[in-house]
Amino acid sequence: MSLVSRTSSLQAYHLVLYRKAVHPEFFGIEGRRRLVHGDYEFEGWIFRGGHTFLFHFQGLCAAEIVTDRLDGLPDRARVVLFPCAGERDHEDKVAERIGYVTSVQTETLTDHLYNGTFQEMIEHARAGDSLMTTWKDTNGVDNMSLIDVQRFRNEIHAQSYHLRSDCGLVLRTQTIFRSLAMPVKKLDS
Repeated sequence: MSLVSRTSSLQAYHLVLYRKAVHPEFFGIEGRRRLVHGDYEFEGWIFRGGHTFLFHFQGLCAAEIVTDRLDGLPDRARVVLFPCAGERDHEDKVAERIGYVTSVQTETLTDHLYNGTFQEMIEHARAGDSLMTTWKDTNGVDNMSLIDVQRFRNEIHAQSYHLRSDCGLVLRTQTIFRSLAMPVKKLDS
């Protein structure tokens, strides 16, 4: 595979952040994980080559999507959209009471390194409580999407790994959703 085709496949990946929930019909969901803790609820959806994270707190919602297909996704309530290639960090206050921080890293590996990384991620998924989907591309080579989630008192830490054999891609996201305290109302003097 030429470097040009590997790079163009990588360039298709984007991260989209919304200030509302998105509907599951946009994705071919292959697995879900739902956590309810205190005042917040988290749901992670995994699909081939991407994920959706939903964080609900006090009637508000933040939704993160990583995908190589933007067609059909809504523009309404979109907070940010950026390409995943390289290394990127983003911090935002989504709605009034949801804090959001993410870091995205991508690597394009040789076939040998990609296969080794794929095997390491299979072992990682088996050792933990990861949500994972695997599939073979048209050449019969393995691909994977994986989600890990840690629950804390006021926040969720969610990591994703997307391995695409067509471009030797390893895309990793690390995201924190945080429930922020209710705004303090000032008393009139």
